[in-house]
Amino acid sequence: MKIKLIVVGKTDKGPLQDLIADYCKRLTHYIPFELQVIPDLKKTKHLDVQQQKQKEGELILKEINTSDWLVLLDEAGKSFTSMQFAQELQKKLNAGTKQLVFIIGGPYGFSDAVYQQAKQKISLSKMTFSHQMVRLFFVEQIYRGFTILKNEPYHHQ
Repeated sequence: MKIKLIVVGKTDKGPLQDLIADYCKRLTHYIPFELQVIPDLKKTKHLDVQQQKQKEGELILKEINTSDWLVLLDEAGKSFTSMQFAQELQKKLNAGTKQLVFIIGGPYGFSDAVYQQAKQKISLSKMTFSHQMVRLFFVEQIYRGFTILKNEPYHHQ
């Protein structure tokens, strides 16, 4: 299985970029992993929220294969503990999933077209975090999930 994390917009803060890159590198010891950044839309002040979500959605869907298992990070999604998330990763591995794709959308969420393609929605928290922080938290959780599956001492119960 391969894991791809698609994010809308670049991470501006150097320290956050460094931490995200560190966890991405760590992940490659366990599984093929790719972080794909879809550039911020240009000239959005003339677009309403729906138009912006639609344009971002079109860019996202260009990066998806029909065989991908698409998971949206969405505030209305299911919450997991780290142990439960690790079990979810194991289920995808056991099912023979070729590519597991997680998506962190833009500031207004996802278009209807992206929601229609999704097979699952997960939530990191009921709190709201910046999209840049979510990237760090989520790559760390994927990494943590694999250390749990490998019984490595990173996660403490």
